[in-house]
Amino acid sequence: MQDTLTTPTLSARSRSSVSTQDRSSTVGQASNTGQPPSKPSVVTLPAKSKNPNSGAKLRRMRRIIAEDAEWSLAIVPLLTELCIQHIVKNFHKNPILKQLLPEHQQKVLDHLPPDLPLAVTANLIDNESYWRRCCMQRWPVCHVARHGGSWKRMFFERHLENLLKHFIPGTTDPGVILDLLPLCRNYVHRIHVDQFLPPVRLLPQPWPGDQSDSGSEGEMEEPAIGHYQLGDLVASLSRLEELDLVYGVKDCGMNFEWNLFLFTYRDCHSLAATIKTCHTLKIFRLTRSKVDDDKARILIRSLLDHPVLEELDLSHNLIGDRGARGAAKLLSHSHLRVLNLANNQVRALGAQSLAHALAHNTNLISLNLRLNCIEDEGGQALVHALQTNKCLTTLHLGGNELSEPTATLLSQVLSVNTTLTSINLSCNHIGLDGGKQLLEGMSDNKTLLEFDLRLSDVAQESEYLIAQALCANREAARQRALNPSHFMSPITASGPENSVG
Repeated sequence: MQDTLTTPTLSARSRSSVSTQDRSSTVGQASNTGQPPSKPSVVTLPAKSKNPNSGAKLRRMRRIIAEDAEWSLAIVPLLTELCIQHIVKNFHKNPILKQLLPEHQQKVLDHLPPDLPLAVTANLIDNESYWRRCCMQRWPVCHVARHGGSWKRMFFERHLENLLKHFIPGTTDPGVILDLLPLCRNYVHRIHVDQFLPPVRLLPQPWPGDQSDSGSEGEMEEPAIGHYQLGDLVASLSRLEELDLVYGVKDCGMNFEWNLFLFTYRDCHSLAATIKTCHTLKIFRLTRSKVDDDKARILIRSLLDHPVLEELDLSHNLIGDRGARGAAKLLSHSHLRVLNLANNQVRALGAQSLAHALAHNTNLISLNLRLNCIEDEGGQALVHALQTNKCLTTLHLGGNELSEPTATLLSQVLSVNTTLTSINLSCNHIGLDGGKQLLEGMSDNKTLLEFDLRLSDVAQESEYLIAQALCANREAARQRALNPSHFMSPITASGPENSVG
């Protein structure tokens, strides 16, 4: 009976074990080929035999094959790595970052997901690589240079802009924007919103006999609720420097109505009060919003004596001579350096008002009046102001019905003006004789670097010779930039102690 029980036990052990010779040959092959075994295994020593003579026999060992195909003999990760993984996994519940060593902080930031709540990451994470991943995940095209080269600033500025562009008055909860302000107040320097949605309203039911489909062609009536008011938003942004707005709707499709593009008086008064109290605002743009003379004067009145405003852009609107007179008054009561009234309805009277202010102005360096209709009467007034103005460097008068009289006066000014570097007279009617007059004026000018005369009926020869004079001026300017000491006056170069007398 004992022999019967022992025999199957020995046979089972023989079937489940391998010899040490087989193991040694396997290890030798692995070391020669440099490749690990195809399957991970664990080798365990067998239990000691009770037979004292068993040492003379071949020792047998057991090989256990892992059931998990991905199991390996890799070393257990370091405790710091396990801690970092735990911190990353629970960062939204327990954000631990400042307490870590710098190298551990970087590892945590590299593994954080970019969709964490802003309430956790806004005031805690300043790492630019993390915010770069957030931006790249959300927007396919990212121009970080437009946002001061900061990815964090770009994220919050564009995130706030998206909320403003999709805000529907009377429908969207204002708390969506107000709750974001404590998180983004230190990072928003620029707001660019190219649409403001109007409040949603139900269309009236048509009368049974009314077959007209031209409802959008009627008179524009201001809605009972205006667009989103920026007062509370701007007041909370202590570092806001640029405000770029367009009151309109993009992709309105078949739901087009003129009211969608209406900049109401309620909007105008609210915006005027907003920009008046924003003492950090340097650039203000309100374009393509149907701003007329009355609304322009309301806005300009709020900008009088503004401490830091440098650029005003009201292009592509409906501003006429009265609005231009308001802008002329602004030139005398501010530190404005750039004024853009392109594509409006300014005529000769408005240009004359601007010329009167320009003659005594000491701050403005760029004036853009293209696509208006100032004609020769307004053009001559502006050119005459350049005889006494000593700060304007860029003047754009393209598309203003100018002709030879303006060119003749400008040729006289070019010989005495030493501050203008760029003039644009394209799309006018300068004519052949006007081109010759401008060529004569360029012969004595050494500072003008750009002169656009395209589509102005100037002879090709005159245009070519003017271009040659501009090339000579640019080369001289480049040499002055490379060797400033070479072009200094003899008294300045030698010093007061070496001056004669």
